[in-house]
Amino acid sequence: SLCHLIFLYSISLSFSLPVCPGWSDSVGGHMTDLLYTEKDLVTSLKNYITAEENKLKQVKQWAEKLDVLSAIAMQDPEGFLGNPVNAFKLMKRLNTEWGDLESLVLKDTKEGFISNLTLQRQHFPTDEDQTGAAKALLRLQDTYRLDTNTISTGDLPGVTHKSPMTVEDCFELGKIAYSEVDYYHTELWMEQALKQLDEGEESTVDKVTVLDYLSYAIYQQGDLGRALELTKRLLMLDPEHQRANGNLKYFEFQLINQRKAQAQEAQKAQEEGKERRKRLTSDASKKKKRFREPVPERKMYEMLCRGEGIKLTPRRQRRLFCRYFDNHGHPKYLLSPVKQEDEWDRPYIVRYHDIISHGEIEKVKELAKPRLRRATISNPITGVLETAPYRISKSAWLTAYEHPMIDQINQRIEDLTGLEMDTAEELQVANYGVGGQYEPHFDFGRMSDVAAGGATVFPDVGAAVWPKKGTAVFWYNLFPSGEGDYSTRHAACPVLVGNKWVSNKWIHERGQEFRRPCGLNETA
Repeated sequence: SLCHLIFLYSISLSFSLPVCPGWSDSVGGHMTDLLYTEKDLVTSLKNYITAEENKLKQVKQWAEKLDVLSAIAMQDPEGFLGNPVNAFKLMKRLNTEWGDLESLVLKDTKEGFISNLTLQRQHFPTDEDQTGAAKALLRLQDTYRLDTNTISTGDLPGVTHKSPMTVEDCFELGKIAYSEVDYYHTELWMEQALKQLDEGEESTVDKVTVLDYLSYAIYQQGDLGRALELTKRLLMLDPEHQRANGNLKYFEFQLINQRKAQAQEAQKAQEEGKERRKRLTSDASKKKKRFREPVPERKMYEMLCRGEGIKLTPRRQRRLFCRYFDNHGHPKYLLSPVKQEDEWDRPYIVRYHDIISHGEIEKVKELAKPRLRRATISNPITGVLETAPYRISKSAWLTAYEHPMIDQINQRIEDLTGLEMDTAEELQVANYGVGGQYEPHFDFGRMSDVAAGGATVFPDVGAAVWPKKGTAVFWYNLFPSGEGDYSTRHAACPVLVGNKWVSNKWIHERGQEFRRPCGLNETA
């Protein structure tokens, strides 16, 4: 596309998530046996009654807990679900815990409840949904450098509905990371689960199970000493644990070999002489000074999402202005010019303030919601539209003939940019829920405030444009010559807290021949 304009809409907090446990002949004798049989039956009956009472107690506790939680959540459903922990726990409850409750209640069938639960189950999230919500939390943790304790205690920036995570929640996150062969996050979340258990939190998950996962995850990351230490701790709790006993011998053997290898390397280094080591160190430091490694794109992307990275020099900063803009005397804006703010100089990015009203925002969202589908990308090889893990959002397309307001918005874009809309794409509405993102990409070949996260960043130049309700951000993807401006490679940061709604308008080069004439300079 020639250029890209993003409307930033209002916040909406509806959730868009080493080895692997006879008879005696006498009446007296006969009757005695029967007495013992009856005694066993009575014991079994009492055990059944106890089990039923415990079951009812569990169901009652569950109902009371959910009643309190629902009362809090329904006061502000969208705000409540803007907390990614609440969103994850909702997925976990509906996908896992309600199923456990169903199994519990089925032991003593309650027809009305079970039939209703069975009927509603078709609308419940799947294992894939629960895994997706967990991955969103892990993605946020990495991008915004959040420690596990901050997430577990619910102390996220911008959160109004704090929700602490239980041992079971932390353990579930660790298990999902483990199933994805992500031992780094397995370690982080199993450690958090163990920490909460050590602090006395009651849980159905025991320390032995957590230590089993934790020790293996640490082993896979190469820390044999710590893996051995945790395995010994596990065996203190369960001396007969078969896998741990096997791992203990294996870790000890590997640790001996590792220490031998390290000793040999140390001896070899010592024999090479101190002077050689000094020379190598000096050469290495010179190389470091001489060649400055560029920051990898992924690292720069995450830095910009956190508000870090490149800053404009004072000289460049002085070139950015705010102004009242009438688009060269456009009749519509002569009496009521719009507020225009320079966001960046190269590439030139501008923001238009108060460009769409709250009522218009709500109407656009109302029209888009029934059509929202998982956003797709075009496969660069086959050209087929498909979902991708680096684009996590839902989108819908709105045409001008569907509602007069869409036509008015399209006309407003034409008046602001001076570009022809007949060849532009339809208005796209996109919703980025908790953890939603779109990694660095080009557009050639916003709409809402969020509590935290959700910026649009340009990794190649270090620019970051933050969501602000009711504004529109505009830039050209192509030079007047038609060549692509590679500095416009951009990305949508994951939403940490809240929910981001944006509208995109891609305006094509075709049809702009007289409005933006072709330039002779390739990159100007």
